[in-house]
Amino acid sequence: MKTVHVVAAVIRKDDKIFATQRGYGEFKDGWEFPGGKIEEGETSEQALVREIKEELDTDIKVGKLLDTLEYDYPNFHLSMECFWCEIVKGGLELKEHEAARWLTRETLYSVDWLPADVSLIGKIKKEL
Repeated sequence: MKTVHVVAAVIRKDDKIFATQRGYGEFKDGWEFPGGKIEEGETSEQALVREIKEELDTDIKVGKLLDTLEYDYPNFHLSMECFWCEIVKGGLELKEHEAARWLTRETLYSVDWLPADVSLIGKIKKEL
């Protein structure tokens, strides 16, 4: 099975985190943390800064690694490094996503998370 390595930004502002809804592909409409694939020669942090700039036209500061998730989807294995992030500049403009929400500790489970992202919610809840 093919392994796909990606990075995800858990963007935090005060006591809320930013979630995005996929606008395309096999998992369209599922909720996730924004991010994407690591390109050759990039560190995870560099990939995350580039992806958030491309997807949301926003500059972020990448903080500590929250977790590395391993998840088996039917057609591939996902290895996802999830980092706490802060907005440096920009307004989180949706370029590829259908929708986005700021979620509080109480509303974390109010969206339909993609299977790999679900396992992160408990950890985030403890930290909010």
